[in-house]
Amino acid sequence: MQAVFLDKGTFSEGIDLPAPIGVSDYITYNDTPKDTSVIIERCKDADIIITNKVQIGAEVIEQLPKLKLIQLTATGMNNVDQEACDKHGVALFNVAGYAVKSVPEHTFMLMLTAMRAGIHYHQKVADGTWLANGNFCLLDIPLIDLEDKTLGIIGIGTIGKRVTEIARAFGMTVLWAEHQGSEPRSDDYTAFDEVLARADVISLHCPLNEQTEHLINKDTLAKMVKQPLIVNVARGGIVDSQALTDAINSKQIIGYASDVFEQEPIADNDPLLSISDHPRVIFSPHNAWGSKSAQETLWQMLSKQVADFIDNHHQ
Repeated sequence: MQAVFLDKGTFSEGIDLPAPIGVSDYITYNDTPKDTSVIIERCKDADIIITNKVQIGAEVIEQLPKLKLIQLTATGMNNVDQEACDKHGVALFNVAGYAVKSVPEHTFMLMLTAMRAGIHYHQKVADGTWLANGNFCLLDIPLIDLEDKTLGIIGIGTIGKRVTEIARAFGMTVLWAEHQGSEPRSDDYTAFDEVLARADVISLHCPLNEQTEHLINKDTLAKMVKQPLIVNVARGGIVDSQALTDAINSKQIIGYASDVFEQEPIADNDPLLSISDHPRVIFSPHNAWGSKSAQETLWQMLSKQVADFIDNHHQ
């Protein structure tokens, strides 16, 4: 079977990405442009497409009669037309659970860096401000401990639960937010608006869908009475960028630490760029998922899925 990997460059250099068992013809491209005709040309003989973020719409799928499987190297599946897959008998697989160490650790890197103004202080050491100041320590932005703070988590999957464990080790109180507008399903959950009101830090771990698009907006930000830090390792579209920027500028929230953006790479007109110098704002380029071990785990999981698919197809 022929497998075409359209965007191998989304993995780090040096990560071994061998062909899954059963793939006899393995073609890889570092990246693939958004041009539909290029995607069709590259995949015209493919039984299997492997991709991370390339958009594969109905117009591509219907032009590829040999295609049997689209295997994503990610959890999110909204870059592929799932209805077209169903219509043309194309299987669609994702991978989940590979980043259960990487994303929670990245969450706390972002959280700690924002609460302790880490980038701000690094720059003050590097640019000579500390030397010019003359004091043995510099403390122009308050350092905020995590211990005794309340963490509100929106999105209670494997990663949200691991973040809960780490937070408790730091001595934080953790609240799990129920879906907006729903009664808490059990004592483990707290009403959505109550979490917004009580949390010192709000961490986003939910999928992006119709219910969660711009979940963090002007109205929900107004309910955050404790001026929390917001951490986003979920999806950029969960946060209304303009409303978030306004909330930082009006001191409605203390900071924003994000790995994800509405457009990726971030658009040069994204309002969030205007607050990038804020001492409690830290951005990373959608790489929370990508520790070395997470990438290796992801490929092992993907390879087994593809090999099993080929095996079943040949039976």
